[in-house]
Amino acid sequence: MTSASGHHALPHTPPAPDRSRFASIGSPYFGIMLSIMAVVLILSNIGASKGVAIGPIITDGGFFLFPLAYILGDVISEVYGFKVARKAILTTFGLSVFASLCYWAIIALPGFDDEFGISKQAALEGALGPVPQIVLASLLAFLAGQTINSWIMVRMKARSGEKSLWARIMGSSVAGEFVDTLIFCSIAASVIGITDAATFVNYVVVGFVYKTLVEFILVPVTSLVIRWVKKREPSYGVPTAAVTSAA
Repeated sequence: MTSASGHHALPHTPPAPDRSRFASIGSPYFGIMLSIMAVVLILSNIGASKGVAIGPIITDGGFFLFPLAYILGDVISEVYGFKVARKAILTTFGLSVFASLCYWAIIALPGFDDEFGISKQAALEGALGPVPQIVLASLLAFLAGQTINSWIMVRMKARSGEKSLWARIMGSSVAGEFVDTLIFCSIAASVIGITDAATFVNYVVVGFVYKTLVEFILVPVTSLVIRWVKKREPSYGVPTAAVTSAA
């Protein structure tokens, strides 16, 4: 085909069709997963204020909890779409900020001035005092990492549809966990006592490798949960639900 200027026009290639299917959030499953995600994140924030050394490995006390939040994020993104996943991330962090404000209030309240009251106050300040900075680290890291994780997962689903679920989980996890770990460790390292460069690099590398490996190892479990929820979501795959959830 030749244009008016005499040049051959390139044939128009239509965009690849969106093969995504999603569910609406009318059933109780989304609420249950959102609640678990919020509790896991709040507990992770408390645990992360403690530095943990297991031989040469440097990590924090929330290391065994935090990957669960990402796994739940994968399930929500795959079943309900990016828009719903974004709401889950923001809601989770709103609750985490509320928890942090409660810690501040508890610490600020006047306590008993006897020996037990003074020791209890010191314990609360030591355990919950650093948490606001941990919350800030989690807010920025989890918001960025989970958003990237969810976006990549949904975009890959638009191309492959229901196929290659394992590839979506693993591909999105690598990008999301790297961004999350780098941001979190950069802000939280000083709170848990990491001050030198070598220990910081150890902290970042171990955190990223550990979280990613956990997600990779649990891909079969995550896939089973996703398929289980899809089968029990009455709106999954309904065109109107797909348009609403993925917009």
